[in-house]
Amino acid sequence: MVNAGHVPFLGFRDTLCALLQFTQIKNMDEQTNEKKITGIGNNALIPLAIVGASIIIAGAIILSNGFSWGGNTLPEDSARVPELKPVTARDHRVGSPDAEIVIVEFSDLECPFCKTFQETMKRVIQEYGDAGSVAWVYRHFPLDSIHTKARKEAEATECAAELGGQLAFWEFTDKIFSVTPSNDNLDLAILPDLAEDIGLNRTAFEECLASGKYAARVADDLADAVAAGARGTPYSVILTKDGKTIPVSGAESFDTMKSLIERELKK
Repeated sequence: MVNAGHVPFLGFRDTLCALLQFTQIKNMDEQTNEKKITGIGNNALIPLAIVGASIIIAGAIILSNGFSWGGNTLPEDSARVPELKPVTARDHRVGSPDAEIVIVEFSDLECPFCKTFQETMKRVIQEYGDAGSVAWVYRHFPLDSIHTKARKEAEATECAAELGGQLAFWEFTDKIFSVTPSNDNLDLAILPDLAEDIGLNRTAFEECLASGKYAARVADDLADAVAAGARGTPYSVILTKDGKTIPVSGAESFDTMKSLIERELKK
C-alpha cells in the first residue's frame, strides 16, 4: 500500500487541513462511541484531548516543513485490491480509451492539494496522453465535513459537461481550481459567471445547478472513493496494462508520477 510519499509545502493551515481530512474520512467508515470507554471520567478526557490536539499540530508543523514519508520510494502494488467501479463512457476521461495505464483520480475542488495535483496530472497527460500511454479519469470526492461548498461545485462541473460536453467539464474544473482560494473560500455565487466565461449558456447552467439533478452522481463517486480505499484527497488508483491496481494517496510530484508510469510501461 502506498504511503503518503512527498508532501509539498503548502503552509501550516493547508497541512493541518490535510491531517484533518484523514480523521474526517475515517469517521465515514467507523462511528466511534465515547460511552464505550469505561473508567475514564470527564476530567480525564481533557488531558487526552490536549495530547491529541498537540499531536495533530506537531504533525502539521513537521509536514509543513517538508518532511517526507517514504522519501523517493515509489508506490508498490497494493495487497488490497481497491473496489473500484469500472471506467466507462460515463466517466470524464482525457486520453485514449485504449491507454496502457489509466489513472483514476478522486478529487475535491476545495482541496489545496488537489489544486496542486491537477497541474501535475495535466503535465502527465501532456507527456503521455498523445502517445496513448496514459489516460486520466476524474471522479468526485467532496469532503463535506471540512469543505461544505465542494459538493455543489462538483455538481456544477457536471452541469458544465451536460451543456458543453467533456471539453467544457475539464475547462470548468480548471476554472474553479484557478479562482478558488481553497478550503471552502470560493463564493458559490460566481459559478454562473465561470460558466459564462467558458461559453456556456448562463440561464441553462443556473437552472441545471438549481435542480440538483447531479447530486446523485456526485454521491455515487464519493461512495466509490470510500470503497476504493480513499481516506483523503487527492486519491488515485492506477490501473495497469496487466490488470493490477496501485493506489496513490496524496499530491505526488510529477517526477514521482513519471517514475511510476515509466516503471509500469516497461513491464
